[in-house]
Amino acid sequence: MKITKIWPEPHIVAIGGGSGISALLPGLKKITSKITAVITVADDGGSTGRLREDMGIIAPGDIRNCLVALANTDKYMKQLFDYRFASGDLEGHSFGNLFIAAMSDIYKDFGKAVYRTGEVLSITGKVLPLTLENTDLIAELENGEMIRGESKIPEKVIESKSKIKKIKLDPEDIEIFEDAKKDILEADIVIFGPGSLYTSLIPNLLAKDMVDLILQSRAKVYYIVNAVTQEGETTDYSVYDHYKAIIDHAEKKFIDSIIVNKKIPKDEIIGKYHKVNSDLVILTDEERRYFEKENIEIIEDDIIEIKDGKIRHYADKIAKVLFNHN
Repeated sequence: MKITKIWPEPHIVAIGGGSGISALLPGLKKITSKITAVITVADDGGSTGRLREDMGIIAPGDIRNCLVALANTDKYMKQLFDYRFASGDLEGHSFGNLFIAAMSDIYKDFGKAVYRTGEVLSITGKVLPLTLENTDLIAELENGEMIRGESKIPEKVIESKSKIKKIKLDPEDIEIFEDAKKDILEADIVIFGPGSLYTSLIPNLLAKDMVDLILQSRAKVYYIVNAVTQEGETTDYSVYDHYKAIIDHAEKKFIDSIIVNKKIPKDEIIGKYHKVNSDLVILTDEERRYFEKENIEIIEDDIIEIKDGKIRHYADKIAKVLFNHN
């Protein structure tokens, strides 16, 4: 899908984590070169978790995914950064994670290590960690149980059959990386999502002054709602439920526009999701009336694709939606 870049190019700041933001970035590259991805660093699973424990570094995994997504180098370099060792002491480790860890050790500065890795990959724009502080995620469930560790939360929620009540960071009030602060204040567009609601998106809002920074900017703020619910985080959630969880944690209203998928995949695809206790997130008439009263713009469009039998946000379509609304 060819998209002619907006001129002058808008400065877009995408805030999130996990696979959601990295999947969106290739589409954003087609409408602007002024991209900043601000990425949560509370991940503690897999290769990332081992490197955090062994070296005490900031979580590199989600940052690596975003760097690769914005890379302009040849496909072999991208494959190298995504390569995961299958045996030996390095089993399970991603080469890209190890590269960032090595750069962090060389420069003794995680922020500089990410910048230098971006130069190696010749990325468009910037990828910035939310913070340079090591932080853990804690979930409080409705039954009162407390769960520490981003990677443990969905599994424990399913086991306990109790929904997430609140997400907290430890330590609380972490400082946002200064370069990320600057870019948020200078943004024309801020995109929040898509991604795991409680473990990839909301943690960013808990950093000190994040919501105030967004409100102080001149940016129009878009929230891209997940196309399907996620077992262990958002089972049975509606668009409103996603929005309410965000605003309850932010403690302020900051979203100007909500982008929601309206395409209904074939029954055979939806059936696969029902088997894992997941479902489409589709706007209702009641929700449309609610958001209209709240003076929040609703954009309903076909923004998904079916890839390997799975529902995925289609980056080019989302970029086209942003192009048409700015």
